[in-house]
Amino acid sequence: MRAIRTVGFEEEFLLVGPEGEVLASSGAVLSWLHANLDASAAARFKPELQLVQVEAVSEVHTDMSGLRDDVVFAREQLAAAGDACEVAVLPIGTAPLDWHPPTEAAIPGRYARIHDRFEAMMRGYTACGAHVHVGVESPDLAVAVVNHLRPWLPTLIALGANSPFHGGRDTGFASWRVAEQSRFPGFGLPPFARSADDYDDRIAVLIDCGVLVDDHMSFWLARPSDAYPTVEIRAVDACASVDDAILQAVLSRGLVQTALGQLAAGIEGPRFDAQLGAAAVWSAARYGLDGPAVDPVQEIRVPAIHLLDRLLDWITPGLEELGDMNMARGLLNRVRRMGTGADRQRVAARSGLAGVVDLLRLEGSAVPEPLVAGGTLS
Repeated sequence: MRAIRTVGFEEEFLLVGPEGEVLASSGAVLSWLHANLDASAAARFKPELQLVQVEAVSEVHTDMSGLRDDVVFAREQLAAAGDACEVAVLPIGTAPLDWHPPTEAAIPGRYARIHDRFEAMMRGYTACGAHVHVGVESPDLAVAVVNHLRPWLPTLIALGANSPFHGGRDTGFASWRVAEQSRFPGFGLPPFARSADDYDDRIAVLIDCGVLVDDHMSFWLARPSDAYPTVEIRAVDACASVDDAILQAVLSRGLVQTALGQLAAGIEGPRFDAQLGAAAVWSAARYGLDGPAVDPVQEIRVPAIHLLDRLLDWITPGLEELGDMNMARGLLNRVRRMGTGADRQRVAARSGLAGVVDLLRLEGSAVPEPLVAGGTLS
């Protein structure tokens, strides 16, 4: 009998003008959504850390077809709101152009406290990510699952890289969002924790030391959710297309399912040097899939595409149990043909950053599909 494991998806989007200039229009976009959707649908759209961002939160699903329909619905509503408010809504990891808001532009409340704590680090910060929630039965089990996920999170970063531009130029990185977030305490691979209490104690120490505002603020790339009975995998940039989003959901759920199988067999997650883990994250952000990667467990440098192949091999039992194997292979083959979001952006930018806006902007029922990048990853 196939396992039933819930999955949910959160996406952060950037609001820009036709040339990629950042627009602080979240209030207008959210107001339009609340005026034109019923209350339950409108509640799925939320403000984010900056006034140039909005977030969409899916319902909870047990099958990927339902999640896909949900993601399409959210993107269609955001496209309609963007059209009404004369802004482009982009699924992109960072703003391609700089933004220097006044310090009073922070959203009130908790977000204002974050702006106050981190000062200049927050000015112009526009990182947009995609977060996958996978249901897990208990906090202790969630922590043990996260221990198993740690070595694979850099590979998810490489696969989901979608932010090569910043300050009007190519950064050389596949995911500049990861470089932006690495400046914050509590970023990177989560520490190996022995239990939910051990994990909570680590968060509490960071809060007591004054480097985190609260227990919801860690930038760790995977964590037990503090709001839901889930593991939250938050490694990747906002996904360039619906297929990219569903691929991350499929692989994340497969990783969790496989980890649970390992734990049932009495196998705990691997431990490895923290600096090698940081090197693996950096290399994934720098090169994406088209370059070298660091295997933090084997302590070697390998082609990133080889780690992706190994990830798929490792989670095959979980994917088969969930009935997601064919979908995973099909979506991965699509990335191999067309490249990552970062690859597609670089092709589109040959005509200028306006080409990136045209490539990624949400357009109602015509949700954009990836631009063929020419060639394959091997």
